Amino acid sequence: MDATPAWDPRQYLRHAGHRTRPFHDLVARVPELPRTPARIADLGCGPGTGTALLAALRPDARITGLDNSPDMLAAATAHTGPTGGGGRIDFAHANIGAWEPTETFDLIISNAALHWVPGHTDAFPRWADALTPGGTLAFQVPGNHSAPSHTILRELCEEPRWRQRLGAARTGSAREPADYLAHLSGLGLTADVWETTYLQLLPGEDPVLDWLKGTTLRPVLTALADDPGATEEFLHTCATRLRKAYPRGPHGTVFPFRRIFAVARKPAPSPPGV
Repeated sequence: MDATPAWDPRQYLRHAGHRTRPFHDLVARVPELPRTPARIADLGCGPGTGTALLAALRPDARITGLDNSPDMLAAATAHTGPTGGGGRIDFAHANIGAWEPTETFDLIISNAALHWVPGHTDAFPRWADALTPGGTLAFQVPGNHSAPSHTILRELCEEPRWRQRLGAARTGSAREPADYLAHLSGLGLTADVWETTYLQLLPGEDPVLDWLKGTTLRPVLTALADDPGATEEFLHTCATRLRKAYPRGPHGTVFPFRRIFAVARKPAPSPPGV
């Protein structure tokens, strides 16, 4: 599974409410930005729903969403253009792990994307350098790498039936909160790092599988895209195991989801005479 996963905006947005909630919680902790109008970069913007949320909160800002998925960017273009407060949204294709800022930003933000970037903490120094004094680097990543949803997928991919074709499952990898705190503080940023576990109540049949089909299962679905029979077999086996790990209750299926958040502010210069 070495190919870049193919993303499906419609599948991703089937659980838009649950996916957007952590972004609301992240943005609520971002401090006042140093410039008006603000310059903002949204890394791994996906279909642009979070980018549009930023524009609604800061309608005078100039915001650029960056993503490496042509399908996600195609969906995001619906949000392109001027905003009601004199700002503007645009989008660009970029590998966010290799992104080199060519200007300064008041806010560099990322929602549920950095865990797909191996060694993403290596990019923190250049992103911190690109912040305006008083600017902020903010992100949230899934912290459920050891949850049944992910261990089931990894174990299935490693079974003889699938090992040769799929190899090791790519489920993304985030650091622990203390590690992020150390990295960000080491760059001279004032960092606030925390975690939250959301008890997501999902409706319908096999809702955890449906959730994973929008994110974690994308590498598998991409690798099996030319074989519908194998895809159906893999998904059937995965669904059976997920049902046991996440049994359906009277009100739906509870899907605990741990998220890790970080908001790190670059020091602002002291006022003259202080």
